[in-house]
Amino acid sequence: MSEDLRDTVLSAIEDSLDAQLRAVRRLRKGQNPEGEVVRRRGLSQVDMAYDILRKARTPLHINDLLERIRSGFGIAVDRESLVSSLTKKVARGDRFLRTKPNTFGLRPEVR
Repeated sequence: MSEDLRDTVLSAIEDSLDAQLRAVRRLRKGQNPEGEVVRRRGLSQVDMAYDILRKARTPLHINDLLERIRSGFGIAVDRESLVSSLTKKVARGDRFLRTKPNTFGLRPEVR
């Protein structure tokens, strides 16, 4: 094998390994290859809110809920979207209740 061909093959392998290493680092940081944040465990925002409220064992203001979702799951959830989703669940009597303005908790039978 000529020296030029050898260098070309090794450079291609090195470039490929560098790209793989960058991809692994992005995944480790919780990002997909396009740079978007990956949701842990495939939970919806409502499921994440439920998990946080169940662990808290007390109603939480939406700001606290959003912060705990961000710190616990590593993603930022849109405030208006979460409030809308939780409000619909409250209206249906599905797991959640509203204890004060912008404060949500779990129905007693769910805890």
